Parts: sequence; structure tokens; C-alpha cells
Amino acid sequence: MEHAIKSLIRNIPDFPKPGIQFKDITPVLSDSTALKNLIEWFKLSIEAAGEVELIVGIESRGFIIGSALAHEMGIGFVPIRKPGKLPYETESASYELEYGKDSVEIHVDAVHQGQRVALVDDLLATGGTAEAACRLLKNLGAEIVAVAFLIELDALKGRKKLKNTISENIFSLIHY
Repeated sequence: MEHAIKSLIRNIPDFPKPGIQFKDITPVLSDSTALKNLIEWFKLSIEAAGEVELIVGIESRGFIIGSALAHEMGIGFVPIRKPGKLPYETESASYELEYGKDSVEIHVDAVHQGQRVALVDDLLATGGTAEAACRLLKNLGAEIVAVAFLIELDALKGRKKLKNTISENIFSLIHY
């Protein structure tokens, strides 16, 4: 399964900025078998970490994976978005990424004290976005059961940054 999914991922050089090698997952998403297998891998990985009450996805491709996964698991979905995109009161966290600075936001009432959540996204690079998302969830009182990614860029050491926030149950299907 991993090889079949990896074979569909396209490398787009110099996107969105020179020097970045963008991993385009749209061919995976458009292939029904690959998408089904991908969601099943996320489900099995997260369920192995323990009971989860809510899936949280990071903008934007984490929304695609997270929504399908939440549906498959029969639980709810919460988005973490870029600034100014959520209509209600938000909490935010800033972070650095491989090509600049940014921040993410979540509704202040999106998760509840002690709620068991899993965070999903398509890519773990430097870990800045995921670490900021974990900080948001913890600030709202959530218990992060697992963090899962389709792709991990090992050389950028994002897993090491995440281990400051969640010490175990960090899953990645494909490593580059």
C-alpha cells in the first residue's frame, strides 16, 4: 500500500518558493483505491494509539484527510486554519516554517477540557505548523492521543520538534 500511494505523489520543484520541493498529493486523492487505503491507514494508526473523540485537521490538505477520516471513524472534525478564516472567537499560535513565518487559529470552543483528539495533516516538514496546532489544542485542554501525517520529510527534523509536545504516537506513512 505504501509504495502504491508513494508512486502517485508528484514532486513540484520551486513551489511555492524557490528551493521548496512541494509534494503534490492530488493524484492520491483522485485515485479511489489510494484514497480508501490512505484513510484506512490513518484510522488504524490512530486507533492503535487509543480512543479518540475528535479529529483535528490543519489547513488545507489536513481538512481533506481529516474530514474523510472523521466520517470513517464516526466522530466529529475540527479545522485549524490560517489567520482570519474562522468566523467565531479564536485562539492563535505562531510558528516558523521552512520559508517564513505564519500562524494558525482554532475556535475557542472547538474542543473541551480532557477531550481526546487526533491531529492529522498531509505533511510533516519542520514541525512548526503541527507543533503550533498541538499548542492550541493543549491550551484548550485537549488530550492529544496521536498525530498522523501522510508524508514526513525526515531531513527537516519535524518529528524532533513535535516530541516537545507529544512524546509518542507520531505516525507517518511515507518518509522522504
